[in-house]
Amino acid sequence: MRVLITGGTGMIGRALAAKLLQENSNNEVIVLSRNPERIRHSQPGVRYLSWDGRQAQGCRNAIEDLDGVVNLAGESIAAGRWTAARRERIQDSRVNAGRAITEALQNARNKPRVLLQASAVGIYGPRGDEIIDENASPGTDFLSHVAVAWEASTAPVETLGVRRVVVRLGVVLDASGGALPRMVLPFRFFAGGPLGHGRQRFPWIHLADVASALHFLLKHEEAQGVFHLTAPIPPTNAEFAGALGHVLKRPSWLPVPAFALRLLFGEMATVLLDGQNAVPRRLQALGFNFRYGEMEAALRDLLRKESLA
Repeated sequence: MRVLITGGTGMIGRALAAKLLQENSNNEVIVLSRNPERIRHSQPGVRYLSWDGRQAQGCRNAIEDLDGVVNLAGESIAAGRWTAARRERIQDSRVNAGRAITEALQNARNKPRVLLQASAVGIYGPRGDEIIDENASPGTDFLSHVAVAWEASTAPVETLGVRRVVVRLGVVLDASGGALPRMVLPFRFFAGGPLGHGRQRFPWIHLADVASALHFLLKHEEAQGVFHLTAPIPPTNAEFAGALGHVLKRPSWLPVPAFALRLLFGEMATVLLDGQNAVPRRLQALGFNFRYGEMEAALRDLLRKESLA
């Protein structure tokens, strides 16, 4: 299998690349990067090519003779406060990359069989305890609009005969990056607890299950359309904090007030204070089995690996 990954130097892209290379030494993984020389030896077995994330010309040659494309490209939403300039970059980085990939595929002589398009369960906006499956309608907030545009950026490839899978990700947990190390920190100082009122749902997933699910969807020809990449039962934020405190052997009763989060993060605090009760119905119906579907077992695995617990 020959797979191209955009945004492949991030946590998810690296995990998927490792999964593909472990599965079969004959698999080939190509990662597009703005600075391939700087990271060329960061993941043995991966071939890095230069791409600006905006122009089809830069990725046109790489798109030929592939089995699959995985589009993860986009600026992090957690890199700082959402100023007007950052909001524009968050959306444009996703939409421009998707449109460039689409144009490159339209001009490719030998098109890949499948394209996996990243998205997020944040597309639904705040929904309380409402159980959300893949048929739910989008919300109306900023992240909803970003996700809708992100998904739409590669929709035209379906008219080319390319199987397209949209993966709406929950909060991806890994001890070496992403949200978990920052969530662990206050517990270290005996100041951990739920965020805000704690009743919002926390749609999480272990990084290993993300890589396995992406690999699963690449290979399963019947997979098409939207799939949630979240653990089967999203806990409340308070339940997640309780499990994290139990694993770390720290108290988990000290809540972080909503106003403090809004003061610290601005509008980005909505990611922490509003959740989605998103369930992976289509992924499970297709036969995918989660290795880490239970919250406390997942936390024990992650924190033990990095000697954080």
